[in-house]
Amino acid sequence: MKRRSFIKTTSLASGLLFVPSFIQAFENTLSSKFGYKRLVIVQLSGGNDGLNTVVPYRDDIYFKSRPNLGLKPEADLHLTDDLRLHPSLLPLKDLYDNGYLTIVNNVGYPNPNRSHFRAMDIWQTASDSDSYYQNGWLGRYLDAEGEHPYNAIEISENLSLALKGKELSGIAVKNPEMLYRLSQDPFLKRISKNFNDAHLNEHNLGYLYKTMITAESSAKYIHETNKIQSSKATYPKTDFGNQLKLIASFINSRLKTKVFYASLDGFDTHVNQLKVHNRLLSNYADSISTFVNDLKSQGTFDDTLILTFSEFGRRVKQNSGRGTDHGSANNLFVIGKHLKKPGVYNQLASLSNLDDNGDIKYEIDFRAIYTTVLNRWLDADTSKILKGSFKPLDFL
Repeated sequence: MKRRSFIKTTSLASGLLFVPSFIQAFENTLSSKFGYKRLVIVQLSGGNDGLNTVVPYRDDIYFKSRPNLGLKPEADLHLTDDLRLHPSLLPLKDLYDNGYLTIVNNVGYPNPNRSHFRAMDIWQTASDSDSYYQNGWLGRYLDAEGEHPYNAIEISENLSLALKGKELSGIAVKNPEMLYRLSQDPFLKRISKNFNDAHLNEHNLGYLYKTMITAESSAKYIHETNKIQSSKATYPKTDFGNQLKLIASFINSRLKTKVFYASLDGFDTHVNQLKVHNRLLSNYADSISTFVNDLKSQGTFDDTLILTFSEFGRRVKQNSGRGTDHGSANNLFVIGKHLKKPGVYNQLASLSNLDDNGDIKYEIDFRAIYTTVLNRWLDADTSKILKGSFKPLDFL
């Protein structure tokens, strides 16, 4: 294959150009500090409607604000005296009843931004709303604690800002087999073979070639290790279901990966929200439930924590298109076996005391969630990762 063809193919195919740092070897064992605890991040892209996810079914203001969208879930979705789950989230109720789910309400940050792209950048970089970072909070975790790009894997063709560090970034993998086949291209193999030659040292080896060599080693490791335990569970036949199935295969094969990143798109529900939201939440809940049971069957759920977030919530009042517009504070889900405070962590903020835009006021800074996960789950020094001090919460 000619060099130009190779570069074009690998740039567009399955994410071979996502490792910005040069690492000489991938075969060394991980240090003891990296352990085996795993964090799975699920991003609900578009701005999930938190009010119709965790429903204040006794609040008159909720129904007056949403004459066409207000939900009255059944009693078997009961969470507290005032809150119930969306009907499509019934598979999560079993997790809730078994103490595997914590729901944190009113999560946000000061001076919220309601642009999808900017709000997502804020969440992925853990920045203030008026600060701009070039690397993500998980990328900085890799810089501080990681050793290899495959310590953090995103199930995608492109790597999110969240996993991009200054010195070390994660790796994007949509199809491990395709990634491996591309990495075995003779052109790339020739580069790897000649890497230790005197004329191809670190100083004169081009950036592109360095990333190609790094990608080849990661692709080989993932390809060989993932064959140990492929998932036999029946997941929803959706892109999100396939993402979680691949993550389960990685986890059950004991890949030395600390962070996995998945996403479910489509939550920008400005028009005719009910049907779309039902479908999205059903996909999420069915896939998560299958994923948890898959991990349980292989004894890996004990060491896995799942965090689900969205870049913002929706406006309390429905719009003229029977949908909802961009909001701010929202709820998020934490799923795992070692939760200190399972259930509803805090009550929903009052709908009679909204901000000037008609949004729920935030109570918990999202970076306090990150602090809790980094410090109490991943045993990381947050001072090296988060800019600013945020008190951890006691759900872990």
